[in-house]
Amino acid sequence: MIAALLVVPAAFAMHAFPDDETTDASRDNVFVQSKQNEPAVAIDPSNPMNVVAGANDEIDLESCNVLTDNTCPFTPGVGLTGVSFSTNGGVTFQQPTYTGYSTRHCLGMPFLDTDDCTPNPSGPIGTLPWYFENGLVSDGDPIAAFGPRPGANGQFSWTNGSRLYFINLTSNFADTRDEATFKGVEAIAVSRTDNVPLAATGGTTGKAAWMNPVIISRRLSTVTFSDKEQIWADNAASSPYFGNAYACWVSFRSNGGAPEPVMFSRSTDGGNTWSAPDQLSPAANTGLGQGRQGCTVRTGSDGVVYVFWEGAFQKKENAPFFSSAQLMARSFDGGDSFERPRAVVPVTDCGRFDPAQGRYTFDGVAGARTNSFPMVDIANGAPSGPGPNTIVMTFCDGLTSTTASNEQAPVWYSTDRGETWRQLTANAAQAGDRPDFPAIAISPDGTDVYVAYD
Repeated sequence: MIAALLVVPAAFAMHAFPDDETTDASRDNVFVQSKQNEPAVAIDPSNPMNVVAGANDEIDLESCNVLTDNTCPFTPGVGLTGVSFSTNGGVTFQQPTYTGYSTRHCLGMPFLDTDDCTPNPSGPIGTLPWYFENGLVSDGDPIAAFGPRPGANGQFSWTNGSRLYFINLTSNFADTRDEATFKGVEAIAVSRTDNVPLAATGGTTGKAAWMNPVIISRRLSTVTFSDKEQIWADNAASSPYFGNAYACWVSFRSNGGAPEPVMFSRSTDGGNTWSAPDQLSPAANTGLGQGRQGCTVRTGSDGVVYVFWEGAFQKKENAPFFSSAQLMARSFDGGDSFERPRAVVPVTDCGRFDPAQGRYTFDGVAGARTNSFPMVDIANGAPSGPGPNTIVMTFCDGLTSTTASNEQAPVWYSTDRGETWRQLTANAAQAGDRPDFPAIAISPDGTDVYVAYD
């Protein structure tokens, strides 16, 4: 991963930092228990010493040597959402061990096809706790965000402490429909803790620091596959909606396929309850919008809620179609209602389409997966606010649809609530790099912009 520092609005410099493994419980000599991907990180704005990292983590799955050695299946019922903590500002990380449904002990024997595995319902897990106990399986794609903790009177304040929101995919543990916890193939769930140092210790007390997961993607059919989720908490005390938590995702309504609207839900009570999901985009694939993918949600210090996603768009005055564009919808009432989405900037998906995988990859045939979803951050002055509310956005831009070796990570910014956008740099990546999955952050005062990418 490469990190870059951009000083608004023009200077560009590179910085290197010492590494520390976040998944330090990984069993490096056991495949697939050594495998992680799709990392995420969040820093507590009220106490930057507290940092949380998440990843798709297969630490609790059975080894590939179980049964046939040349197959590495996902063990049914075993969670995949890894979590790690730092309480010293990211200098070192630790991955706690809780208890749950686990096959970590199932290592198998090479060249033996009859060495089956019996899961342990109270075994060691390095993933989010309390899913098995609630009839669920944590299925990865984690995103984390810190917000203020509500007090006994329901009012939010940083003096009450911080609340960590941890969103991920989830499926039913039960195979039969009448025993399922929810209706659908894949749902979105949120875990929370108010005590990061305690949760980081693992064991019984660390597990007790986590609240039970809450499913927020309702209105599901039996074939709904919810995916591409993001979560955010309004973390600037200057906001009239300070403390609200917001989540967005894409609802694939045919088991991973179209139609696929962007959905949104909010919580005003610290994540205990969530609003019925609102649909922010069209669902059907038409000339006015198709192929919606990915979403990002952020808030300004004035409480404006911004949701971004990638999709196609055509202006009402019959302007030329965007082959794809980064779209934005805003809410000025704390997520209760949203304006119509608007196109921000055009984008060309990175890589080439691989029909066998049904997704874009770098070389078009079983190559590295690519992603052109928008990643956004806002300088909202957290934790106190107000901030300049400069919005920054990056994504992987393929430039052309016929060449898969000229990807860039452009940075766009807005200083007027997203009304107009300008380009800070055409490419935040180093020359010769092919940036994939770029991510962006801006300092609360709007001084520095950070870009990281594979």
